[in-house]
Amino acid sequence: MRYVRRVLQPGETIVYATRLHWRVYIHRIVLAMACIVLAGAAVATSDNQNISLALGIAAVIFALLALSAGLRAFIRRATTELAVTDHRVIYKSGLLSRHTIEMNRDKVESVDVDQTLLGRILGYGTVVVRGTGGSLEPIRNIGDPLTFRTHITASPTT
Repeated sequence: MRYVRRVLQPGETIVYATRLHWRVYIHRIVLAMACIVLAGAAVATSDNQNISLALGIAAVIFALLALSAGLRAFIRRATTELAVTDHRVIYKSGLLSRHTIEMNRDKVESVDVDQTLLGRILGYGTVVVRGTGGSLEPIRNIGDPLTFRTHITASPTT
């Protein structure tokens, strides 16, 4: 919450802060599992060197893909900040380039939460905060989006 703490106005306090759900790692986990399966198949077919070599190369490729994608997901999750203060809703993402959205809570018209069945089970979803005179883009993969919505829509203590 470094960015959020830096942009707080005098007297403004953080009411609720959340982050992206661990779900952002699922595709990377699938790639890692494919790597393990391919490596196991390479070892199991060691009597046929050509097939074993091909499976080993495929396992290395999947390992590199999983590592690359996992690092990207880690950076995305670590550099995304979501907070509700007693005055504003703040969303910041990005490491080198930064994308921020800030909206006064008294300008919030509605807060939409979209959750799939899997999202309800695992506790993640998409939140769209609509303000007067415009709307925000969807903020995807938020952990516990219903609590986030509740803190946005609750009356600010001013």
